[in-house]
Parts: sequence; C-alpha cells; structure tokens
Amino acid sequence: MTVLRSYAIWNNKGGVGKSTIAFHLASRYAEAHPDVNVLVIDLCPQANSSMMLLGGGTAGEQHVLDLCTEATPKTVVGYLSTVIAGGAGAPLPNPWRYVVGANDYNKLMPDNVFLLCGDGNLEPMAPAISAAAAAPALTPTIQPWKWIHQIFANLIDKIAEAKDEEWMVFIDTNPSFSIYTELAVSAAQRLITPVNADDSSRVATNAMFILLHGQTPPHPIYGTWTYAAQAQKHGLTVPAIHVIVGNRLTQYDGAATAFKSLSDATADTLFAAYSTHPAYFTIRAAKPKTLAAFRDAYAVALRDFNTAGVVSAHLGRPLSAMDQGYYDVHGQQVKVNADRVQECVEALDTLLASID
Repeated sequence: MTVLRSYAIWNNKGGVGKSTIAFHLASRYAEAHPDVNVLVIDLCPQANSSMMLLGGGTAGEQHVLDLCTEATPKTVVGYLSTVIAGGAGAPLPNPWRYVVGANDYNKLMPDNVFLLCGDGNLEPMAPAISAAAAAPALTPTIQPWKWIHQIFANLIDKIAEAKDEEWMVFIDTNPSFSIYTELAVSAAQRLITPVNADDSSRVATNAMFILLHGQTPPHPIYGTWTYAAQAQKHGLTVPAIHVIVGNRLTQYDGAATAFKSLSDATADTLFAAYSTHPAYFTIRAAKPKTLAAFRDAYAVALRDFNTAGVVSAHLGRPLSAMDQGYYDVHGQQVKVNADRVQECVEALDTLLASID
C-alpha cells in the first residue's frame, strides 16, 4: 500500500492545458504501468478532465452530471460535504463510496485508472469550505485550517490503506487560487506546471511563487492571512515544482524551437526563482547553473496537441486508441493524421520519463 507520488497540475493561468495534460498523463501512465493504480482527483469546478476520462463529449458530460446528482454525489463535493459534516477528528468515510473506475464508464480507458470526479457545485460550496477552515480552534489538537487543507491528502492516504497496491496520483486544478485550489496544492507532493510561450505566462509565474511562498516583505494587512503564511504556521509542506511543461507551442517549428522562445518570457522568470530559491523546485542530480542547463533539467516541451491530442481528449480516447482518420467533434469531421498522433505519444512519453 504505497503512494508513489502525488502531482498537482497547476499554474494560476487559464488556457495552459491543465485538464488535457491531466487526461493524457493519467491514461498514458496507466498504460505504461499496468501494475500501478492511477487516481485522478478533479478539483476544477469545470470538471473537464473528468468528462474526458469518463468518455469525452456529451457522453462524458452526462456521466459527470449523473455522478453529481446522486443522493450522495460520487464527486469531490460529495466527499468534501461528508467529511466537513462529520467534523474534525471524525472517522473518514470509505473513499470507494466516491471514487469510480474510469473503465466502468469509458471502455477505452485502462482498468487501473480511478477518478474522484469533478463537480460544478465546488464553486458555490467554496464559502462553506472557507468558513470551516477559518473556524476558531476549540482544542490545541484540532486546527480547522490544517484539517480542511489536509482533506484530500488524507483521502489519498486512506485509499492507499484500503488497497494493498501502488498508486500514482494526479490532481487537476483550477487556475484561480481559491480555497479548493489550496486543498489541491496541499494534497500534492509535487507540482507539474504547464506554461505557454507568452508574456502572460511569465506574469502568472511570478504570481504563482507569491501565492505559494509569500512575498518579501509580507503585505502589511493581508500577509498573515495568505496560504503561504498559514501553511508555514501549520507546518504544511508546500509542493515543489518538479517539471515545467511547455504546452500549446508552435507545432510547425517543432517543440524544441518553440520552447526556446520561452527564454525571453517564462524561462527567465523561472530560472531567476530557482537561482534565488532552489527549494521551490525538486532536487536534480546536478544543480543547473545556466538558463540552458535549467531548461534541460526541468522543462519538457509538448508539441501543440492540436489536432491529435485535443481530439483525443475531447473524445475520451487515449492516444493509443487514435487511428488516422476522421472523427466527429461537435458535428464536424476532423481529420487526425497518424504522424501527429505518434508525435504526441513521443512527447507525452518524454514527459512521463520525468514522473517517478
């Protein structure tokens, strides 16, 4: 009963492909490691990665809706509601009342992929989660902020106890650093950080470090209320960036050329943060001392997943199940080229090589 790793796929910028990457990582890792169970926790209210894993398109959307509308939702909201209603210190509910096998809904998914489904009600529930976290500590041993923020970390541990098998965990997130994103980050040992080759990713990267680790000096009014300050106060370890995924890059110039263009935007910012605070990143065998060495050590470039990878995710089909031909996407016939599929597979396998 071992959790190999838990990874949150997060950057506080929308449109960088977090959900698509989560789908492809989970399905491909499960195919490559049939003896390891893969758990996806979807903590984005849009539930896009859940829709993809459960069959894609309208079928995946309907499956998500069905899970959300059960008497006790088999979703992140169902689990959160049960745990919070039970109160701090209460026995945790059986996770298998909430976690589903993706293959039960989508026969193209490997049977070792499991999902705690996303739920649109996570957004309206956010104030209740925040209120529970902000409640006064009634005893020294029960700290509400820490208890709330460890809910999904404790779920992962509970699942590992329940089955005598190995687990790899991927957590999909929302770009906004709301309370449920804080819970996602707090449940992860490491971060996978997707970025685009643009200046907005550079700005988001600066903000990401402030959100996770605080700013110096702290804000005179809000400084003590931030996630960074509370995590330090309660002894929670903030996950380190393990790999930077250059996504949505220029397909025609090739991944290497496209990611090189990040040197003037995001890569400089990341390397500057690494040079000043290497603990923000996971350790490598040799500490990179140049921008080029940093990129080699921490960055993986995905070719633009348009069209093959996006069609694959939309249809809930792992890349291994994509043949050359035409596929129906929102009523339009979209051609997928076998060479593009293979390029996506190779790029994804390069990313998986950094996942341990």
